[in-house]
Amino acid sequence: MEVDSPVHFNPGTKSAATILCADCGAPVDGTISGAFCYDCIKLKTDVTEGVQREATLHMCRDCDRWLSPPNSWVVAALESRELLALCLRKLRGLNKLRIIDASFIWTEPHSRRIKVKITVQSEISEGAIMQQSFEVEYVQNYHQCPDCAKSYTHNTWRAVVQVRQKVPHKRTFLYLEQLILKHAAHKDTINIKEVHDGIDFFFAQRNHAEAFVDFLKAVAPVHVKKSQELISMDIHTSSKSYKFSYSAELVPICKDDLVVLPLQMAKKIGNISPMTLCHRIGTSINLIDPTTLQTADVSTEIFWRAPFRPVADVQDLVEFIILDIEPLGVSKGRYFLAEATVARASDLGSNDQTYYTKTHLGGILHVGDSVMGYHLTGTNFNNPLFDAVEDSKYASTIPDAVLVKKHYARKKKGKSRNWRLKRIAKEESEMLPRKQDQERMERDFEMFLRDVEEDSELRAGLALYKAQKEQQQQQVDTMDTEESEIGDDEGLEIPMEQLLDDFEDMTMEE
Repeated sequence: MEVDSPVHFNPGTKSAATILCADCGAPVDGTISGAFCYDCIKLKTDVTEGVQREATLHMCRDCDRWLSPPNSWVVAALESRELLALCLRKLRGLNKLRIIDASFIWTEPHSRRIKVKITVQSEISEGAIMQQSFEVEYVQNYHQCPDCAKSYTHNTWRAVVQVRQKVPHKRTFLYLEQLILKHAAHKDTINIKEVHDGIDFFFAQRNHAEAFVDFLKAVAPVHVKKSQELISMDIHTSSKSYKFSYSAELVPICKDDLVVLPLQMAKKIGNISPMTLCHRIGTSINLIDPTTLQTADVSTEIFWRAPFRPVADVQDLVEFIILDIEPLGVSKGRYFLAEATVARASDLGSNDQTYYTKTHLGGILHVGDSVMGYHLTGTNFNNPLFDAVEDSKYASTIPDAVLVKKHYARKKKGKSRNWRLKRIAKEESEMLPRKQDQERMERDFEMFLRDVEEDSELRAGLALYKAQKEQQQQQVDTMDTEESEIGDDEGLEIPMEQLLDDFEDMTMEE
């Protein structure tokens, strides 16, 4: 017969005082919860009694920002962490409770109702903690923020940046517009107005205008002048209110312009030949001598000490035909030096006069190609810098023609492009553009699009987007109906991997 082992009690151990619940009779620990069990306490006690169940959220329908009391406006997407934090801050009495969990409850998007489920904890007695969940409904009301209210009111701007360039075309402004879009430099503007020779950017705060001026200095050679105008003054507090104007003038030299440098400046920047070609505009003016491939940079400070204008621009380009070309074996970057014999396309079949020149485009030109260039022989330039070169030792270095870029014969319509550019929504000036001005703007934009297609270096700094589906279908239809012209645009198609997906929040143009 087995004997059970004795049970040993530890005299130092204290047993809990178990009592019966006064309502349901369930055994409970009387030292923690008193005379009631947890279920009965939960039925009688509401720890969320002081928390409101309804609240109102104010949203600006123009900028999609939410009001964060007392007077700040924040950006928050629907069902985001930022919006959830804003909802919790709106509730009175919630700071007395410990928040365990909070989440959104799905509602109809057009109902203008936002529901949030919140789980909280609170200590009801010594050692007893109660957890409870409840729902809060928010009503979404629309209220215009002060920034948007100012944008719809005249003469509310505090600072304006007036960008100007004294050239007969808009190619530089089109390039600058794409840089502004890519870097979102216009996000703080309250209005953008297009004028005859430039664009005005209006800002509600002075520091926003100064930030935009810093962006312009970082991407373009620009000369900025600042002025201010007193609006009002309080003689009792000595407080004054000003309006600030920043005049930003771009250099009057653009890509592919024929530039003749002052003789002293040509010696200081590397002893380059005065007859140069502008091949790029960045934070400085990048020049190249097409006969030697020597390059030089003219900084913004050096240019504005003694400003000058180009001898000829892209409107003076003439089409030449390559009759013979011989590489010289000298290269620099993407440029290859070559000797070329050319003839003007308008002279073929009439006088058959030919010209000899050296060109930096030896890597892409072949016999029979068309090329755009400047015809110098027999041309009278009303420019004192060009006259100074003719009277100097550099007179013998002036070529018969300066070749600028290869010319691609385009027979297909512009709508057949597989890419598009975004445009900034600008307010037109009070004077409507004349018919010839409208045609000139369309011509300048088409010229800029062709530059983007032909110059991969220029294209690398821009944001290009895929064409819409109906436009892509139109491109396919155009290619099917013009099969005989497929070879004309060969080499100008932009690869699809370089294009970004399109979105519909801005104006779309070609």
